[in-house]
Amino acid sequence: MTAWRRGGQPPRSSVRYGAMSRFYITTPIFYVNDVPHIGHAYTTVNADALARWHRLAGDDVFFLTGTDEHGRKIAEAASENGFEPGAWADQTSRRFADAWEALRISNDDFIRTTEERHHATVRSFLQRIYDNGHIYLGDFEGLYCVGCETYYGDDELDEGRCPIHGTPVEVMREQNYFFALSHFEDQLLDWYTRNPGAVQPVTRHNEAVGFIRSGLRDISITRTSFAWGVRVPWNADHVFYVWYDALVNYLTAIGYGSDEASFAAWWPAVHHLLAKDILRFHAVWWPAMCMAAGIDPPAHLFIHGWLLVGGEKMSKTKLNKIAPKDLIEDFGVDAVRYHLLRDAPLGPDGDFSYEGMVARYNADLANNLGNLVSRVATVVGSKCGGTGPAPDPASNLAAVAAEAVAAATAAWERFAPHDALEATWKLVRAANAALEKAAPWKAEPGPEVDAVLGDALEVLRIVAVLASPAMPGAGAEIWQRIGVEGDPASVVVPQGVAWGGYPGGVAVTRGDPLFPRKKALG
Repeated sequence: MTAWRRGGQPPRSSVRYGAMSRFYITTPIFYVNDVPHIGHAYTTVNADALARWHRLAGDDVFFLTGTDEHGRKIAEAASENGFEPGAWADQTSRRFADAWEALRISNDDFIRTTEERHHATVRSFLQRIYDNGHIYLGDFEGLYCVGCETYYGDDELDEGRCPIHGTPVEVMREQNYFFALSHFEDQLLDWYTRNPGAVQPVTRHNEAVGFIRSGLRDISITRTSFAWGVRVPWNADHVFYVWYDALVNYLTAIGYGSDEASFAAWWPAVHHLLAKDILRFHAVWWPAMCMAAGIDPPAHLFIHGWLLVGGEKMSKTKLNKIAPKDLIEDFGVDAVRYHLLRDAPLGPDGDFSYEGMVARYNADLANNLGNLVSRVATVVGSKCGGTGPAPDPASNLAAVAAEAVAAATAAWERFAPHDALEATWKLVRAANAALEKAAPWKAEPGPEVDAVLGDALEVLRIVAVLASPAMPGAGAEIWQRIGVEGDPASVVVPQGVAWGGYPGGVAVTRGDPLFPRKKALG
């Protein structure tokens, strides 16, 4: 099996966790029986933007994504398509890697659960739980959803159907190993009491706590009815149930069982970003597994809603899935990223529509940012001979910029990209308003025109940095056009976006419209 990753094992450096230090962010690993759609992209682009922001903030960042490749669904899908499971997983995993490359996802590692490094970690981690006495052999009968790869109680079903997929469940009977989840009710409740911010938003914290208080049942963690999975080290007739394999990926990538110094450095800094339908696996099962193995539960989980299409969750049966590549072809990668971050705040459900995307694109990207870039370059060409003047240190825009930087910083820190982008665009709108008021295109060249244009160029420099987590390509292009050396992604915030950083005396380049207007449908 092949793993696709940029950075390999995470970087090794001194342990600092607090105001500045490590930021380890993960997406769920996506199940390879599916094709990448904008629901997957929504989570991954948000994680990527957060990783990019924390790099700007000077933090030591490790960003993990990947694919989940074991379980009955994969074995069945491979057989139906005439493949061995491994070959099928290779083919389908590649689609996710390609999609993330197209969206300019800056992951440091792309983990696949079929890799030997992951198998070794799963065996080591679950062997420790077994040795600690929290796993036992028993007979099991339950109501099973193949789509979820999980069991449900009668009270969790919707008229006998899976609450997620809406499909009938099956009655499954087999001898399994069980994890004694019920033994961890008090420990989990105590941990959540002591760590009230571990799961956010607070509604999801309350949901996790409510699930625990309702009473936990021991969970079947192995299967004998199929062989496509990680073999149980103490009984090779069993393979681990896919969820108990998949969750461990977060440990594999940072060296659990193979590089204890790396694991000890990175695990306290973990932030899991995931959708609400897998909350109980991550906010109940996973912390209990960590406790059972003798390590701390994950420090932070941020749970977001679904990205809906026409008010409904994307699914194969409803045929309402949208591929990221289709939107990239229509709008460009930066506009797709911006829309996902700006119009669907992390936390509640969001609703995607093509019409909404066109409206946001034209309002924010074409009419505001794109227009500012084009107008400034044109007027610098006509009034300043194409050389950008320096900003006015006493400009009224300096205070607006400082407010934008402070608001954007606070928003990124609380996992609110939509607010960070709104703060950034407040600065864009202020610069456009200042240009409209001064109308330098009507004035004679001179100090006053230079000051107005220098201020606008400084705004573009700052905006290029603040917007770069959302739009890395556009940020770099703006810097190139206004004559700034380097890349906005190399700036350290807040020092690098203090007012007055635009040097002046450099060539400003005109170019094609950064964001050409789009026509609405119909």
